[in-house]
Amino acid sequence: MSTLMTQARNRVPRFAEAAVERARLTVVPRRATRAPKVPFVALVSLLLVGGVVGLLLFNTSMQQASFVATELEATAATLNAKEQALQMQLDTLRDPQKVASRARKLGMVPAASPAFIRLSDGKILGNPTVADPADAMRIAPLPTQKPKNLRPDPVILELPPVKTAKKKADTTPADAGNGPAEGTKKQHTSAASGE
Repeated sequence: MSTLMTQARNRVPRFAEAAVERARLTVVPRRATRAPKVPFVALVSLLLVGGVVGLLLFNTSMQQASFVATELEATAATLNAKEQALQMQLDTLRDPQKVASRARKLGMVPAASPAFIRLSDGKILGNPTVADPADAMRIAPLPTQKPKNLRPDPVILELPPVKTAKKKADTTPADAGNGPAEGTKKQHTSAASGE
C-alpha cells in the first residue's frame, strides 16, 4: 500500500506541472482576412423586408375576411327579416277569421248537422241536413256601442231666418248663383263708390 502512495505522490506533481503548462496564456495572431459584412446585412435586410411584407399580406387578408363576414352578416339579417315577414304573412293567411270570411265569399257554409258513413257496412249515422246560408254563424263580432253617457242626445237649435235687404237693381242673373254673400259684397262696393 505504501508503494501505491508513493506512486500517487510522484504523479500528482506531474499533473500539476502539466496543468500549469496548459494554463499559460499565449497571444493568438490576428487573422489576415475578415468575414465579409455584405452577405450578413443582405440576409438581415431580406428577413426584415420579408417580415414586413408578410405582415401586410396577413393584415390585408384579415381585413378582406372581415369585410366578407360583415357582408354575410348583413345578408343573414336581411334574410331573417324576410323570413319573419313571410311568417307573419303566413300567420295572417292562416287566421281562422280570414279563412272563414274567404270561405263565405266563395259561398261556403258550415255544416249544420254532419252525418258519418260507417265503412264496414255503409250505414249512415246521424241525420244529415242541407247547409243553409241563413244558418251561418257570425264571423266578425258586432261593433261595440258607446255607453249612454258618451252618446248624449243631440241639441238642435232653430235660428230665426236672417233678413237681408237687397235691391233689385243690384242683383244680376250672374249674382243669383253666387248666393247672398256676393250680393252683399256688391252692395258694399257700390255704396262705397257713391253710386
